[in-house]
Amino acid sequence: MNCEVCQLKELEVEHFEIREVLRCILHTIVFHRALGLVRPKDVDLELFEITYVQCGDVELEKKIDEKIDHFISWVEKHPNKKSQICLSFYEVKSKQPSWFTNKTERLYWEQWYINLNVTQHPKHHSSKSHHTKLVVDPGESATEERSSRRAMVEASLREVLFQIIKFVNEKKDHVPPISEGVIYFPYEITIPRKFQ
Repeated sequence: MNCEVCQLKELEVEHFEIREVLRCILHTIVFHRALGLVRPKDVDLELFEITYVQCGDVELEKKIDEKIDHFISWVEKHPNKKSQICLSFYEVKSKQPSWFTNKTERLYWEQWYINLNVTQHPKHHSSKSHHTKLVVDPGESATEERSSRRAMVEASLREVLFQIIKFVNEKKDHVPPISEGVIYFPYEITIPRKFQ
């Protein structure tokens, strides 16, 4: 089976934007690959004029938030580095048992690479706040620069969301058959390995 790979456009974000941006992207992908009955839940971003849809599953939200927390910890230890988070879908196949192998294996059929360039702009933002606030230089030019930057990030995030929708609509042949009673394909979210 071939594994389809989607490299999403790189987004340049500030540290305080990571959580919202990743939630939006990861939930959008999982929602579009969900099977069976889900309870769609609209979510409005606080930092951007964007609404996305979640599957409405508390356990799924917890797993995604946990991985985002790990990613944010990695970013804090490695500031100003480009980074990538990968969402992989797979199916579990039974193997012929032998002395030295597992009885199951993961066959990856789709991988999404989310590319972030986390930049630091300390003079514009208080790190304790979840919302944007000007800490120093509240002058007009700083406000204009901030809103211009926010509009650029928002436009880039919209491009990524359209990229996701285009990919899921065009690439369907590699998706494995649906097992009865399964709502989500098995998936894993990986962050930069050597620093997990």
